[in-house]
Amino acid sequence: MPEMEVTIFERSQRVLSKVEVSGGGRCNCTNSFEEVKDLQAVYPRGHRLMKRLFNVFDYREAYAWFERHGVPLVTQDDECVFPAVQDSHAIINCFLSLAHRYHVNVCLGQKVQSLDTLSEYDFIAVTTGGSPKGEGLRWLRDMGHEIAEPVPSLFTFQINDKSLTSLMGTVVEEASVMIPATKFRAEGPLLITHWGMSGPAILKLSSYAARQLADQHYQMPLSVNWLGKKLADVESVLSEAVIRYSPKQLSTVNPFRLPQRLWSYLLAKSLAARMQIRWSELNKKDANRLDNVLCNDTYEIAGRAAFKDEFVTCGGVSSKSVNPSTLESKQVPNLYFAGEVLDIDGITGGFNFQAAWTTAYAVATAIVGKLS
Repeated sequence: MPEMEVTIFERSQRVLSKVEVSGGGRCNCTNSFEEVKDLQAVYPRGHRLMKRLFNVFDYREAYAWFERHGVPLVTQDDECVFPAVQDSHAIINCFLSLAHRYHVNVCLGQKVQSLDTLSEYDFIAVTTGGSPKGEGLRWLRDMGHEIAEPVPSLFTFQINDKSLTSLMGTVVEEASVMIPATKFRAEGPLLITHWGMSGPAILKLSSYAARQLADQHYQMPLSVNWLGKKLADVESVLSEAVIRYSPKQLSTVNPFRLPQRLWSYLLAKSLAARMQIRWSELNKKDANRLDNVLCNDTYEIAGRAAFKDEFVTCGGVSSKSVNPSTLESKQVPNLYFAGEVLDIDGITGGFNFQAAWTTAYAVATAIVGKLS
């Protein structure tokens, strides 16, 4: 490998701060991809580019790289991969240790205003992360790069429904959510919060529909299937419950094992004053209303979470502006891009970090290749 001097310019006073807080401080550094049949399902933007770059460095190689460099990993039941010590500092310390070993210069508090200030360097890799506003990418657009306008991704929904938000803290493990009259839908755990809805199902849906939600100023309808089951299956369970629990009140028997507070809420929403009837009194009209609320409950998204907790940006430097194999700029020789500054973003579950590792490795390999 050729000798080279590497310098990192970091705008803030700390490096890897996003790694530190990710995954609740544990750092969901990649995913097993065991349940991924189509990359578009986990990379709404950039899946074609990721498929190509996986030939250079994929999730299996990332897993092996971390373990080879002293960070044992574990894969959870949901296929998310974390450091075995369940601490993001294992990842941070690994990178810092390697930077020290190879004498990488890390310059903190250094904001690069123009590439003109880096004229002494032979190669430049832009790894600035996502830009919340298009203004932050203007300098790249001015150089001739095509920019996909950045908008937030991976955020929670604000829903102004006090009867719903009174259930804050309630978790449904197998919900499915969708935006009616669109192709956008997602499945997984759903969390009711004091501002609306969160959890993996909501975060994935926000990723899939990031641009459409932004276009509509984050005000769109939302459909929730609280059971994640087909209507016919739900109807069958209710029919069996009518026979099995006939003398008991609906409110005292929860055949779907939903959280009790949620079950009472859905009964009240669908049956109102009749929620105290016995199962034997559940007529066809009542059953249809209950079926509909369980499988197609509707709400209005009123905005993103008030505290702007989005972690990922949709948009950035278009794949049309880079060499798809090396990520070198087509406009400026020896200028490369890696990470979220590219128009690549994934759903929750370690996919965004994997995109960072993959694109960074591809850029490093391309630079070394040129030097060789």
